[in-house]
Amino acid sequence: MKKYLNLFDFKQKVDYKTEILSGLTVALALVPEAIAFALIPGFSPLTGLYAAFVLALVTSILGGRPGMISGATGAVAVIFVGLILELKRNFPGIEPETILNYVFATVIIAGVLQIGAGLLRLGKFIRLVPHPVMFGFVNGLAIIIFMAQFPNFYQKGTDTLLSTTPFMIMLGLTLLTMLIIWGLPKLTKAVPSSLVAIVVVSAIVIGFGVDTLTVADTMNAGESIKGGFPPISIPQIPYTLESLWIILPYAAIVAGVGLIESLLTLNIIDEITETRGSGNKECVAQGTANILSGFLSGMGGCAMIGQSLINTSSGARARLSGITAAVMLLVFIMFGSSLIERLPMAALVGLMFMVAIGTFEWASFKTFRKMPNSDVIVMVLVTLITAITHNLAIAVLLGVIISALAYSWENAKRIRARKYVDENGVKHYEIYGPLFFGSTTAFAEKFDIQNDPEEVIIDFQESRVADMSGIEALNKLTERYAKAKKKIHLKHLSKDCIRLLKNADEIIDVNVLEDPTYKVVADKVKKDGESEITRPFNIWEL
Repeated sequence: MKKYLNLFDFKQKVDYKTEILSGLTVALALVPEAIAFALIPGFSPLTGLYAAFVLALVTSILGGRPGMISGATGAVAVIFVGLILELKRNFPGIEPETILNYVFATVIIAGVLQIGAGLLRLGKFIRLVPHPVMFGFVNGLAIIIFMAQFPNFYQKGTDTLLSTTPFMIMLGLTLLTMLIIWGLPKLTKAVPSSLVAIVVVSAIVIGFGVDTLTVADTMNAGESIKGGFPPISIPQIPYTLESLWIILPYAAIVAGVGLIESLLTLNIIDEITETRGSGNKECVAQGTANILSGFLSGMGGCAMIGQSLINTSSGARARLSGITAAVMLLVFIMFGSSLIERLPMAALVGLMFMVAIGTFEWASFKTFRKMPNSDVIVMVLVTLITAITHNLAIAVLLGVIISALAYSWENAKRIRARKYVDENGVKHYEIYGPLFFGSTTAFAEKFDIQNDPEEVIIDFQESRVADMSGIEALNKLTERYAKAKKKIHLKHLSKDCIRLLKNADEIIDVNVLEDPTYKVVADKVKKDGESEITRPFNIWEL
């Protein structure tokens, strides 16, 4: 419990200027993204902005990764599209206000599930995600961020490019933003280059009255980001099993997608900062933030890799930057909406282009000839699924499954058997490699039951029975030898293998050979008049 209460590391040296300026940059970049993600399922801009404020604040205080930014995200917003369609099918003529109440209830339940995952310490399982999947996830996300900026170069609501002059103005301002972000750090790192780029380009547009796309132009007619403190919203829905069964699957998806994206982002920020965050603590923080978001009129969300990279690339390493971003976002909503709505989208588009370029793992191209073919396939597949479907959870899960199958296939080919007959006419099979579901077929093919002598010993000193499939393979083998009127003994099983056999003693019958000379450290054997050989320590006995 101490870890969860130890929120701030007061021994950490904090650069207050960097943290505050970085937080301000993140807050400016959060505005258009929160609005855009809210519009995906048809919500008000404030629904996305309130979610961004609550999630950024709560996870910055309670989260397991200082410097990581959370808010409303596209991955979660897409899930609500399906929920809304489901609600309209089940309740024809349902009011928009009622739909929002169902959304808030879904976010709250998702938060409860995320807290449960954290308390059950399930966050550690994200460490099992293979590196090719991480590469594919990051590259796919970079492509999503990059492609998501192109609608700003089209006429609103159409597939038609802006006319020549507006297009060139938009392109020129975007390139200027990117140039400042790239070039300023080569001159000075006193202030975040992202913030300077936004301020300079905004000053040019506002000061010279340049006619170009602004934040206000991205919103629907009559909408504004102006609002007050997030209002309390207790979901007004029928508390029945019917309602629960409708929203529970979507809540589980929101929880799963949110945790996968958040924990993968945490891993990426860990690598960048060369520190280590707490996955379980982040699960609890994400869940708490989503519960509060649901009660404060927010659409929920998760960690945002783009904003997190903006923050860390600006030099932020402490919780202060995230808290500043959240507070400034609320200030924009309550007092600075008119100014924020005048910000040129070109500045924010240029910023996100640079984030996408910095996010993409360009080094992954160099590994194509060095990585196994299965890893290359996994990386490319995860990248494509992420970029095309925008479903990060499915992409990562498929990548993990394919990697696990490839690993199993490779290990299945590693099982070997050395055979010899001793002076007593007993045939020995010394097994090398793991015996598990993938290697049972190859294992069974090693034995010559018809031509073997009356007594056979299978030695597992360099092997391990890893699962019930392996035990069943042993059971079938003993049955085949029993039909041939021959005895079979198992030797040098590790403690966990013997435990598995004892657990399965009601369904199978195997004869474990007791070997009084077998020691944990070494087993001395003598063959063909040779001197005593001390076998190496079996690593599986650890």
